[in-house]
Amino acid sequence: MDAPLISASGLAKSYRTPAGEVPVLRQVDLAVGAGEMVAVVGASGVGKSTLLHVLGTLDRPDAGSLRVAGEDVLSLPEPRRCAFRNRTLGFVFQFHHLLPEFSALENVAMPLLIGRSTPGEARERARRLLDEVGLGERASHRPGALSGGEQQRVAVARALAAAPRALLADEPTGNLDRATGERLHRLLRGLNRERGLTLVIVTHNEDLARACDRVLRLEGGRLQPA
Repeated sequence: MDAPLISASGLAKSYRTPAGEVPVLRQVDLAVGAGEMVAVVGASGVGKSTLLHVLGTLDRPDAGSLRVAGEDVLSLPEPRRCAFRNRTLGFVFQFHHLLPEFSALENVAMPLLIGRSTPGEARERARRLLDEVGLGERASHRPGALSGGEQQRVAVARALAAAPRALLADEPTGNLDRATGERLHRLLRGLNRERGLTLVIVTHNEDLARACDRVLRLEGGRLQPA
């Protein structure tokens, strides 16, 4: 049996507050296979976003181990961990965080330019990705001229720019109406099936969760089947 693409064991994370230390994650174990689409559900404030940030190496756990694509990411020095994250993981959040002064094409090309692709290569790949998410004809539009669903699709294209092994999405439909959210569901599922892209999605959306291969609930700081 192949090793999981993402493997976490005993993850723990607490935050210090004026009232004392608040545990958020307690002994979280998780294995996500390559090409799997997993939803994480749970009540607001239970730590779903914290878990996603830890899995994506955006935040460091207080305890536990984490391997991504066979790499012990917690043992990497910060520069190497950042480089590994940039080439291995893509991120989509509830709010798209597009740069308003740049076009959709320029927003998607930005990670490639930062990664030292030539401008021509970056623009060509950005154009292909926008075509893939159905926005080729909107490539020259700035975010303010796009609908909320279109902005989120640009964010998905940007997350795919560096050809990541896995996409981590935090409430990707949370700011969208139902119909627009369903279109984004179909896009994510299509990327999973056609590209074999691994997805871990934090969501309150029951329809999106049901479309996944597996649904896990975060409760009391631990993951369990939903």
